[in-house]
Amino acid sequence: MKDEWYLELLLQLLKKDATTYEHSLRVGKLCEIMAGHLNLDEKEAKHLIHGGYLHDIGKIHIPEDILKKDSTLTKEEWKMMQTHALLGSEMMCKYVSIDQEILEVIQFHHERWNGKGYPCGLSQNEIPKLARICGILDSFDSMVSIRPYCQSKTFAEAKEELVLCSGTQFDKEYVDIFIRWSASFEEVYLPQKIHK
Repeated sequence: MKDEWYLELLLQLLKKDATTYEHSLRVGKLCEIMAGHLNLDEKEAKHLIHGGYLHDIGKIHIPEDILKKDSTLTKEEWKMMQTHALLGSEMMCKYVSIDQEILEVIQFHHERWNGKGYPCGLSQNEIPKLARICGILDSFDSMVSIRPYCQSKTFAEAKEELVLCSGTQFDKEYVDIFIRWSASFEEVYLPQKIHK
């Protein structure tokens, strides 16, 4: 990780919830790989990567009993959980040096192509590009990771789900790129790769 100005924030997240911290590390690494496949320029790549590492930083403000609950969230708890995107963006606004594209990843990574995401119900190209990309990678990691309330999917099942939701939840262009290069993303899940 270069430009580690956000390490302190990630350590705050680790203190709050190790599972969310580890998820954030994996999503950041997936964003780094995706940036390479997309041939993003250095600045945009850095914004995607930083956004990936910090996308769930707002969960610092979510009550622990909701974050660590080992069963399905109630409707009220789910509403509270959904606030993490806006809370994270607001929290990061305090950092004068943070770029707008990073804020957009944090705030909009749960928006969906069909307009049924949150927090703003943006659709298609209204959703900033880097947030669309991070949303795919965030979803993939969530699907393949062990969660107490939900059985994890295999890589093949998770890829199938992304393809199934391509053009409805996710931008097909970026899903296609992810699928084409999926072997390189799966390397993130080898034990020695996570903390590099």
